[in-house]
Amino acid sequence: MKHIPVLLNAVLDALGDIGGKRIVDCTFGAGGYTRAFLERGANVVAFDRDPNVLVDVEKIKHEYGDRFDFVQAPFAEIAQLDGQYDAIVFDLGISSMQIDVAERGFSFRADARLDMRMDSNAELSAIDLIERSSVAEIADILREYGDVKKANILARAIKDALPQTTFALRDLIHNPKDVAPVFQALRIAVNDEMGQVKVALGAVPDKLVVGGQCVCVTFHSLEDRIVKNTFRKWTTAPGDPRMPVVAQAQFHAIKSQVPNQEELENNPRARSAHMRGVIKSY
Repeated sequence: MKHIPVLLNAVLDALGDIGGKRIVDCTFGAGGYTRAFLERGANVVAFDRDPNVLVDVEKIKHEYGDRFDFVQAPFAEIAQLDGQYDAIVFDLGISSMQIDVAERGFSFRADARLDMRMDSNAELSAIDLIERSSVAEIADILREYGDVKKANILARAIKDALPQTTFALRDLIHNPKDVAPVFQALRIAVNDEMGQVKVALGAVPDKLVVGGQCVCVTFHSLEDRIVKNTFRKWTTAPGDPRMPVVAQAQFHAIKSQVPNQEELENNPRARSAHMRGVIKSY
């Protein structure tokens, strides 16, 4: 399936005129957001931990030269960047190119080694995670990241079987409605996706100029909750509300967006997407 950047127009509208501005694209993926920013005159630093993106990175580097830099690392490392930026953008979740390559082991629709690593050079695959985790730990993963109802029973079955392939795992799951949530839960745990989001967002305030924007597109209720709660904290003015003067909030919110009907028809993977954003006030 062709990669289609989700809510790209909404993100571009939120950012406004970006000509000459410095933008961090924390989730390069297939380069859809990065290319759109560069086409509109921005300078972009992009992050991605997946070495398989390097082909697209080289194409964009050849096209845009010094206006584009790439960091092959998890986006939690944005704190290591020098200076401040006009915008920091996150397109969270898994990319279509990762799902569509069967041997990556993300999908239950094709048989492959049960891998699920976004960084194929990382140590811990889904196989390793299952082998090293207790039944209780696997059950916690299934409940927290997949909302799986009979997590203890399924965790015991997974631990006993120690599945090595996607089909072996799929065949352990008797309720078809649990298949996608189980795969999702293990993928999130393998890649520490929620931990990455928390660490990266923690670095954002120091990395934005005054007037700079942070825009996040989420696909999963857990990551959306992290973003929403973080942004709510940033946009809440400190001080006692009973006092006549309350200090200004550090950020103010950008109107949130969801895909319109046209985008949903063109890209079914956009159905759970939600864009939230904030602007730094001081």
